[in-house]
Amino acid sequence: MASVTLKAVSKIYGKNILAVSNASIEIQNKEFIVLVGPSGCGKSTILRMIAGLEEITNGEIFIGDRLVNEVQPKDRDIAMVFQNYALYPHKTVYENMAFGLKLRKYPKSEINSRVQAAAEILGIENLLDRRPKELSGGQRQRVAVGRAIVRKPAVFLFDEPLSNLDAKLRVQMRAEISKLHHRIETTMIYVTHDQVEAMTMGDRIVVMKDGEIQQIDTPLQLYNKPSNKFVAGFIGSPGMNFLAGKLERNGGLTFHHGSLQLDIPDHISAKLGAYADKDVILGVRPEDIYDESTPESIAFKAESAAVVDVVEPLGNETFIYLNAGGSTLVARMKTSTEPTVGSTQNVVVDMGKAHFFDPGTEQAILN
Repeated sequence: MASVTLKAVSKIYGKNILAVSNASIEIQNKEFIVLVGPSGCGKSTILRMIAGLEEITNGEIFIGDRLVNEVQPKDRDIAMVFQNYALYPHKTVYENMAFGLKLRKYPKSEINSRVQAAAEILGIENLLDRRPKELSGGQRQRVAVGRAIVRKPAVFLFDEPLSNLDAKLRVQMRAEISKLHHRIETTMIYVTHDQVEAMTMGDRIVVMKDGEIQQIDTPLQLYNKPSNKFVAGFIGSPGMNFLAGKLERNGGLTFHHGSLQLDIPDHISAKLGAYADKDVILGVRPEDIYDESTPESIAFKAESAAVVDVVEPLGNETFIYLNAGGSTLVARMKTSTEPTVGSTQNVVVDMGKAHFFDPGTEQAILN
């Protein structure tokens, strides 16, 4: 078990392709940390540099107190679970899980006890005599995880391990990996492009874009206090609504976007004083938009008319696409809400939970 530290790590391919730029992360011992971002953001490159599968262009990587820049992958005391399972098709489940220990010349009794213990943890004791082609996708993934567990490494690395599974099985395996982390209490670094996986699994999340770290924080902090517009839009499903408009003085401050006018609570207006009579970007999450049956618990309401464009009933909730001031807003509402497409609705925005971003830097204003 060990911490992992990246100090100003960069990776450049060729002469000028910057894959990772000046990444610094401190991962605590036994922490489950998730690297998340769109394809090409550099998250898998970071994982591969930690594993030693990619050379570092600049910076330092420590596993525990040991600098591992020049250490071979086999000597870093890590175990990696890949997206494509990477199982030997001609070997049984037992042989796949035992193979790495055999290469390291562990005694047969030790190999057997480790494989049996890992199989019990993962619930695959009855599969040890099967070959990969006889297993489902979820079972193959368990075998790949089991092969890593028997190593008893200091650090587990997961490279998008659930992306080949169907939606239902992904949900099940998310829970299994989270339970595994609590059971074996080992440092885990997990890469995914799925923000739902990141939010539900990680102790902390590293959000990346274009090779740069945008924010490192707990799931709830990322959700409630995103550092910039990219993080705000990436975390949450459906994504945050953004409206470009202007803050105008009207006793307090009012946000104007076409025909849409939303009054801003006094305690927030005080923090936005420097942006009075200037352009800003307003961010509102779909769950903070209501119809007229607004909960009494909402203290800061702003009402406006909007036209219903699309209604998506999902059973437990309904997504409503609204045209407000010439732009589209997505609202997540109760299933009892069944507006007619084309109708005009009064919508209420919880302005106490509104976010504001500088249109030039896209940095959050209120944090």
